[in-house]
Amino acid sequence: MVRNDVLNVALDAGENPYLMGGYAPVDTEIDAANLEVVGEIPADLNGLYVRNGPNPRFATEGRYHWFDGDGMLHAIHLRDGAATYRNRWIRTDGFAADGAAGRALWRGVAEDRSANPDDGSRLRLKDTANTDVVFHNGSLVALWYLAGAPYRVDPLTLETVGADDWQGTRQSCVSAHAKVDQRTGEFLFFDYGPVPPYMSYGVVSADGVLKHFVPIDLPGARMPHDMAITERYSILMDLPLVVDPESAKHGRHALLFMRDTPTRFAVIPRYGSATDVRWFEADPCYIYHTVNAFEDGDEIVMDVCRFRPPGPAPVPLTGPLASILNYLRLDAFLYRYRFDLRTGTMREEPRDERNTEFPTIPVDLLGTRSRYAYNVSINNDFTMYFDGLVKYDLETGASERYGFGAGRYGSEAPFAPRQGATSEDDGYLVSFVYDAAVGRSELVILDAQDLAAGPIGRVLLPTRVPNGFHACWVPEEQLATAARG
Repeated sequence: MVRNDVLNVALDAGENPYLMGGYAPVDTEIDAANLEVVGEIPADLNGLYVRNGPNPRFATEGRYHWFDGDGMLHAIHLRDGAATYRNRWIRTDGFAADGAAGRALWRGVAEDRSANPDDGSRLRLKDTANTDVVFHNGSLVALWYLAGAPYRVDPLTLETVGADDWQGTRQSCVSAHAKVDQRTGEFLFFDYGPVPPYMSYGVVSADGVLKHFVPIDLPGARMPHDMAITERYSILMDLPLVVDPESAKHGRHALLFMRDTPTRFAVIPRYGSATDVRWFEADPCYIYHTVNAFEDGDEIVMDVCRFRPPGPAPVPLTGPLASILNYLRLDAFLYRYRFDLRTGTMREEPRDERNTEFPTIPVDLLGTRSRYAYNVSINNDFTMYFDGLVKYDLETGASERYGFGAGRYGSEAPFAPRQGATSEDDGYLVSFVYDAAVGRSELVILDAQDLAAGPIGRVLLPTRVPNGFHACWVPEEQLATAARG
C-alpha cells in the first residue's frame, strides 16, 4: 500500500496510486503450467477460477480512474492436484481500435469525453468489459459496469470470441451484474442509460436467445449496478444516484446522490410485463452488490451490501486526483430487506456493521434460501484493498473473519464446492492474493468450513495479478461441457 506520509507528495507530482504497487498493470499475456504449490491442492477441487479487472494497455490522457482500464481476465485451472495459469486482455472493439492506433483513443470517466471517438455508444466512453465475469451457455461472459456488450470468452483458452448478439436477438446493452440461474440455465439482466426508458429488463434462454425484454418505468436516468433474482421474480433498483447535470454540460461523468429521494425496488415476475411491477420504497441509499434473494411465503427476502457515503479521508488529500480517491473509498455493510407481496409493505434492517463487500454464495443456490455468504473485508485508508474474508451465517447472524496478513491483499473469493459435497459450505474459497513485500501474487485456497485454519494450499504465480473486480468459479464438469461444445 502507498504510505500515508508520501501520498500527497505523489499526488501533487501527478502520480496515481491506482497505477502503482498492487494496482500497476501488467504488459504481458502468459501461459504457465506445473506451478509451485505450498501445501496442497485438494484432490476434490477441480475447476476454473477466473477474475476480471482493469489493466490499461496504453497510458491514457488526463486523470486515470481505476474503472477505466482495459479488461483483463486472470485464470487458474485446478485439475488433479496441478495448476495452470493464464491471463488475457478482453479483445473489445475499443481495445482493437486502440491497438490499430498504437495509443489510447479514449479519455476516461473523470475527463471531458467530447473528443472521444464517436462509436455510437451512449456515453462516449470505451466499453472495456472489465467488471464482472460469469459462465453461461458454455462460455465466460465479460461485462462492463456502465452497461455494454456481453463479450463471450473461451473458458479454456481465455481467447475472446466476440460481442454476443444472442443469435441476432440482442437489442440492448447488458449491465455489469447479470444473473445465471443454475436450475434453468437462464441469463437474467437489465440495461440502463441516459435516455428513456432509462432501464429495461430481459431474460436470455439457456441456449443464448433473448426470450423476454420489457422497459422499466423510472422518473429519470439512474446509476444502478446490480439486481437480484428468486425462483419466480427479479428485483431491480431505482437508486437516488444520478449523473450530475452540471458536470454533464462539460462532458464529464460525475455523480450526484439525492439524499432526500427514497430508494425504490421493483419486483417483477421473471417473465412479467411492465404493468406487473410492484414498487417498494425504502430509505435513501446506494447499493453496489446484492448477496442473494429468496421467497419466504408471501415475502421476498433480499440481502445486500448497503453503501455508506464516503467520509473524510484519514489525511486531507490534495492534487488533481483527490476527488477520484475519495470517490473510490468503498464503505458498505450487510443489510436485509423484506418485501411483503401480499400487503405491499417493506421492512429493512442492518445485519452487520463491518465494512465488507464483493459478496459470493454457492451459485447453485442463487435465488433460493442460502445460509452462508462470503464477503471481502476492506481496508480503506486511501485506496481500496481487500485485506481479508468474512463468512456470514445469514440465519444466526454469526460470522468469522480470515485476514490475508500484513501487506497481503486479495480478490473476490467465489465459493468452490467440493466434489461430492454434503452441505452448503462443504467446499473451498479461492482468491488471488498480492504480497506487497515480494511484489508477486499467489492463489490461496481456504476451507470454507474452517477459515481460521488458514490456507490449505498456496499456488505461487509467475506474475503479479493487479488488484481487480469480480470473479467466478466454473466446476470441471461445466468446463467439460464447454470443451465438447
